[in-house]
Amino acid sequence: MGSNTDLISVFIYTFLAFVSLSLVLILFFYYSRKKIIKHEVDKKNLEIQHQKEMIEAMITTQENERERIARDLHDEISSKLNVISLNSHLLKTPELSPNEIAEITENIADLTSKVLESSRRIAHDLFPPVFEKFGLEAGIEELIEETISTGKFEIDFKNTIEFNQLSSEIQLSIFRILQELLNNTLKYANASEVQISFHYLNGNRQFVYQDNGIGFDRSNHTKGMGLINIESRIGVMQGEFSMETNKNQGFKIEIIF
Repeated sequence: MGSNTDLISVFIYTFLAFVSLSLVLILFFYYSRKKIIKHEVDKKNLEIQHQKEMIEAMITTQENERERIARDLHDEISSKLNVISLNSHLLKTPELSPNEIAEITENIADLTSKVLESSRRIAHDLFPPVFEKFGLEAGIEELIEETISTGKFEIDFKNTIEFNQLSSEIQLSIFRILQELLNNTLKYANASEVQISFHYLNGNRQFVYQDNGIGFDRSNHTKGMGLINIESRIGVMQGEFSMETNKNQGFKIEIIF
């Protein structure tokens, strides 16, 4: 009788232990799963927020560009055309002396020349003619020549990629990214050398930009509009990037696309 009681007790204790262990495992998996889901939700929210910031940056950039173009058109073209129009009406004034006619005509020719120069510059800023006519590599080479002409730093450029195989959207994104990077180096880096390369890496295309400037501490650096614009354009290219920089240690960005 005692042995039966002992067996029943062992069975009960074993059953209770099994139930307790099962409950512990169920609770463990439940909270682990809940934690994993929360982590994934937080990660997705961060991605959504990042995409939202990039879209907002693109919209802000576009609006700023529209405002700049509007100012240029008003200040450098519209105002000069108004003066040309006034001078043209002056030519209709009766009994003008030859000297007065010559002076008015010279003013019209001078202002017309300035308007043409302004319109060419605005068009170049919007879409460089060499880029449109001869492709991305020619556009990059012209951009590099213009930058070198400032005398701020030397540029080493290498390319083994067939740019003409890329879509026009990707080509324009690459060009604008390079413009932004060179502009940042000119303004802030105090560099003496820049290296730019396009090559294939493990079947992917890679764009590497590096300068030997002062760099910056990323932990204490608020992301400026320039870097946000670069990230948004990389997103348009469906690319990935990594960035290396530190105070007094230069700057490097690698873009896979």
